[in-house]
Amino acid sequence: MSSSSSSVWRRVALSIGVPAWVFLGFILAQALLLVVISALQYVGVVFSAFNPFLLNAILSVVIYALALLLVIGLPWAIKRYRTSLSELGVHRWPNWKDGIWLPLGAVGYVILSALLTSVALVVLPFFDSQQPQDTGFSGISGQFEYILAFVVLVIVAPVAEEVLFRGYLFGKLRKYAPVWVAVLVTSVVFAVVHFQWNVGVDVFALSIVLCVLRIITGSLWPAIFLHMAKNGLAFYLLFINPLALGILG
Repeated sequence: MSSSSSSVWRRVALSIGVPAWVFLGFILAQALLLVVISALQYVGVVFSAFNPFLLNAILSVVIYALALLLVIGLPWAIKRYRTSLSELGVHRWPNWKDGIWLPLGAVGYVILSALLTSVALVVLPFFDSQQPQDTGFSGISGQFEYILAFVVLVIVAPVAEEVLFRGYLFGKLRKYAPVWVAVLVTSVVFAVVHFQWNVGVDVFALSIVLCVLRIITGSLWPAIFLHMAKNGLAFYLLFINPLALGILG
């Protein structure tokens, strides 16, 4: 086999393998945590004695941390397959210019999400755009619980997901595949890991916009800020002012 053919097959293999590895790492992180919880329960730890919202917040943070360690750290530990800060898009600190893209990205996301949701409603007979998403924080009431939910949903989740998907996955894929393929594959994987059709369609649209922001700016920060803003609005509508959500439909 010629070196050029070998190079092509390597690029194809990596274009398939990297998304599969990110998906597997995300699932494996949850599986490992379940194993640890089962082991602790076996030795007598009673998790029902803990504040369920605090416990859920801690477990969510642990899952994200494990996923990042597995996906980024394991290849380096085994194969010395390094990932640079530039590949992740966090090679510099954020600046005021990053904030300029927030309203533009938000408009693009809203339009694209509405279009894709409309198509899904027509094409997929089982698609339920009103199906609620389980955030793990339903029924919160106290100030401490609101703070926990805000930290996990509006800060931790956007940062971790952006580093994992628009940082690592997109940063690697664009080296081995055309940019448009990298954008679509990254967005499909991001949609699939949410395991819910209506949420998947919405975050697929979000991911496309976030990838475009990464391409235009060369940085992950605008994507992080837009993701935080999107989750912050969802937090407000779900937990602070749910009546507004009913008005908006």
